[in-house]
Amino acid sequence: MGTPVYLEVGAKRTFACALDWPGWARSGRTEEAALDALAAYADRYRPVPEAAGMRFPKSAADGLVVVERLPGSATTDFGAPDAKAGADAEPLTKARAERMSGLVEASWTVFDRVVGDAPAALRKGPRGGGRDRDKMVDHVLGAEVAYARKLGLRLGQPAVGDRTAITEVRAAILGTLRSARAPVPDLDTGWPYRYAARRIAWHVLDHAWEMQDRSR
Repeated sequence: MGTPVYLEVGAKRTFACALDWPGWARSGRTEEAALDALAAYADRYRPVPEAAGMRFPKSAADGLVVVERLPGSATTDFGAPDAKAGADAEPLTKARAERMSGLVEASWTVFDRVVGDAPAALRKGPRGGGRDRDKMVDHVLGAEVAYARKLGLRLGQPAVGDRTAITEVRAAILGTLRSARAPVPDLDTGWPYRYAARRIAWHVLDHAWEMQDRSR
């Protein structure tokens, strides 16, 4: 049946997001470029389902099926997936919630491995920019606390290296995702659970892959 993908089309950037594989999302200037980038990152994404104990088909990138096109926003053009898919309005079964949260947890596992292997000082970008390792970790932790508010959670940001506090924040997010059954939290400004899982995992992996690239 192929891999269901939706496209989020902004004025300057398009995201291609795998609907059922949180974190597998890439962007490009055009729809074709975004789909090509998504396919190219399949092998980089593979360690995530492996860490979750899930089978990731070898043909996952060969049969990308666009099931929905959504209008992007300023956030899309800035560089983050922002659109909510139609499927995000569907109720979650226990099995789907477990699968979703398992992949988010696995994205953290992969991120922690990358952090453990990375040098403190990362190679700078072409214009001399880019965060070093600990600054990037701090940024990811801060984003996750902000994202958690969209799930109705009020959490303090852990310090880099405070494994106990980091574990507690992640456990709170996972607990909310695992218990999710309705499409969205009981909040006017909340994110749909499926979108929240994809956004959290995408942000974690986007920086994990950046860290890998800038460690070389």
